Amino acid sequence: MNAIAKLRISSKLSQSDLAVKVGVTQGAVSQWESGETYPSVDKLLSLAKIFNCTLDDLFKEDRAS
Repeated sequence: MNAIAKLRISSKLSQSDLAVKVGVTQGAVSQWESGETYPSVDKLLSLAKIFNCTLDDLFKEDRAS
């Protein structure tokens, strides 16, 4: 599970909820979480603000999964 998924789940947001907050589709959030695509810089900044975290935090991977 990647950092975006972990932060979203710990914030009790659905993919759809996060998509609305960031201004993208639910499918885009799903692709970010699966590693198919990556958020643009402006979306990364929005995610960091939403989750009150650093950009570094958004790139942390769970090596165990």
